[in-house]
Amino acid sequence: MSKTKLEYIWLDGHEPTQELRSKTKIEEDFSGKLEDCPLWSFDGSSTEQAEGGSSDCLLKPVAIYPDPERANGFLVMAEVLNADGTPHTSNHRAQIDDDDDDFW
Repeated sequence: MSKTKLEYIWLDGHEPTQELRSKTKIEEDFSGKLEDCPLWSFDGSSTEQAEGGSSDCLLKPVAIYPDPERANGFLVMAEVLNADGTPHTSNHRAQIDDDDDDFW
C-alpha cells in the first residue's frame, strides 16, 4: 500500500484580504484523480469562517496538481462550504457562472 499526501489549499475568511490556508491529508492507494479527493471538514473558527459554537466547514476539492516539492504528493485546490453543503459566504468562486465563457 502506497501513501499519498494531499495538501488541501483554500482561502480563509479574513477581510479585507483573504489569506491562503492549507492542511495535509494522508490517503492510501490514491488514484491521483480529482473525483477521488474526499470532502474534508475543518474548524472554521480558526480561519474566521465560523463561530466557535458551530464551526464545522467543508473543503470541496475543485482542482488537483502534482506537488513539485513532495514525493507521492498532490496540491488540492479547494473551496469552502458550510456544513450543510452550501457555499460559504467567503467562497467567491461559487459565484462564478462556469457556463459563461466571458466571465473574465
